[in-house]
Amino acid sequence: MPDKQHRHRPRRVDDAKAGDALVIFGIHAVEAALANPRRTIRKLFLTDNAERRLREALGRRQLAHERVHPRDLDRRLGPDTVHQGALIETEPLPEPTLGDVAGVGGGRPLILLDQVTDPHNVGAILRSAAVFGAAGLVMTRRHSPPLGGVLAKSASGALEHVPVALVQNLARAMAELKELDCTLIGLDGDAPNRLEDAPWPERPVLVLGAEGKGLRQLTRESCDRLCRLATDGTLDSLNVSNAAAVALHLGAMRRLGLGTRG
Repeated sequence: MPDKQHRHRPRRVDDAKAGDALVIFGIHAVEAALANPRRTIRKLFLTDNAERRLREALGRRQLAHERVHPRDLDRRLGPDTVHQGALIETEPLPEPTLGDVAGVGGGRPLILLDQVTDPHNVGAILRSAAVFGAAGLVMTRRHSPPLGGVLAKSASGALEHVPVALVQNLARAMAELKELDCTLIGLDGDAPNRLEDAPWPERPVLVLGAEGKGLRQLTRESCDRLCRLATDGTLDSLNVSNAAAVALHLGAMRRLGLGTRG
């Protein structure tokens, strides 16, 4: 007899791509994607429980979906993936240019990542960027995680709200940002000056490097200034996503007139 569940078994792919489509999973990430009119969704897979949780978002979008069992998504994504019974295959969002994300001004910072490859870290940075009102995120097409999968799950919906500009060459992008009147501030734990003490520019770009390696030499040299975050604990360094959150919070305080200096 044919397997009655066969039609519920999507082919296994990696956790970010299905052919030329992106894969997004998790209730918050899928709900945000459904609410984003710029997001073109090809296919939607939901368990009964996820369908109930997403009923309002589904009603607004009016998309057909395929009902699946949790084990179907386990087989597709791996048994350790926390998919919460919701998965979509989607087109990438329209890409902004550097000029689009740099033209916001008003002290809202851009975040520029130098080979930060961990999707959990990039997703967490996007979430902080959405919370603290960053203008956008810049990273390279290579040496960066795909804009789906674990990154989208870790961003908890922020991928739909924070524009992400992908560039071919980081040094050239930094030079272009300077031409757009941006001030590039590299975060470096060994820098002599504290970010808290520095003036906050009209168009700041916070430049962060990969955990462990930090900023590469050319990236450091391309920054307008290097700053560290003030610390007074027994450890003197932060995970890159935590460092981004602290710096973004500082920027939000400055824009709200709550900073003590600058």
